[in-house]
Formats: sequence, C-alpha cells, structure tokens
Amino acid sequence: MVKSTKKTASSGSLPLGRLTMSALFTALIAVLAQFAVPLPLSPVPFTGQVLGIFLAGSLLGKRAGLLSVGAYLLLGAAGAPVFSLARGGLHMLTGPSGGYLWGFIPAVYILGLIMEKISRHNIYNNAAAMLAALAAIYTCGALQLSLIMGYSASQAILVGVIPFLPLDLLKAFLAASLKLQLNKNLRHTVPGRQFG
Repeated sequence: MVKSTKKTASSGSLPLGRLTMSALFTALIAVLAQFAVPLPLSPVPFTGQVLGIFLAGSLLGKRAGLLSVGAYLLLGAAGAPVFSLARGGLHMLTGPSGGYLWGFIPAVYILGLIMEKISRHNIYNNAAAMLAALAAIYTCGALQLSLIMGYSASQAILVGVIPFLPLDLLKAFLAASLKLQLNKNLRHTVPGRQFG
C-alpha cells in the first residue's frame, strides 16, 4: 500500500534534470526577449522570444515546457525585467502585446504534445509542429490586440501578424534544425526524458 502511494507521488513530479532544464529555458526565453526591435506602426515589437518557445516546447515536452513558460510569465508579472526591452510588470500581460505572452502557454503545450506524438523527427515535421504553436501565439496576440486597441480582425492581423510572419517562419526552421542537432546531446544529459 505504501509502495504504490510512493510510486504515484513520484510519477506526478518532474525529475531533477528536467526541472533544471526548465529553469535554463526560462532564462533563455528572458535573454531572447531582449533581442527586440520596436516597430513604428505596431505596439508589438520584434523579439527573439518565439525562438525560445519553439526550443522549450520541442526539447522539453509539454509538461516541462509549460513549467518553463509559466515561470517566465510569473517572473515578468512580478516585475522582473524579463520581457522585451528589459520591461516587467503585470501591465505587460494586460497591455496591447500581452496576448502574445499569454499565447506562449498554449503554444508550448501544443508543440510539446505534437513532438511527443511524432514518430519520426525531421526538419519538416518539427517545423510544422512549430507553426501550429505559432498559430496559437498569433491567435491569442491578435485577439488581445484587437480588444485593447479597438482594431477589427483584419487590422489586428495586418498590424500584429503580417509584419512578424517572415521572421517567425525563419525562426521555426532554425529551431527545427537546432532541435535535431541538440537532441542527441540532451538525450544523454537530461534524465527522465526521451527526446524524439
């Protein structure tokens, strides 16, 4: 009876290696957020965060990826300067670009889930999974942008999606390639996680 209870408790927790990797990816997303370029016609800047989300979801899986992103958003909401241009605070999550930040949650979960289901990993399958995650980010981002700024759906897409699409597509293929290259190394260094 005691033995089965112990097994159930341990099966619901993440191994130490994966917790450590989650913390590292939280830091990586924060660093990539600082590679930001404001746009004159949009309240949403170009940033490197999406690349971090792609890597977190594809390499950590849905659970550890969610932990990483959740920690990142909590740090930012608490005022740590982890969002773009070294900003922090709850207002970043409730402002015009906040939907993109909220979108990281379904994005990393969707990406992690797809990656865990893919039987054969190659750059095209991986990139396709990342594009599904990107769609979640864009949907949440454009929706909040529309609500806060009073944009129509087409205006929100024009201002909050189209300018970012070419660069984010490049990020998806870069992350898909990096995932394949890093996979072998991480399989040996992170216990408790089978990478695709």
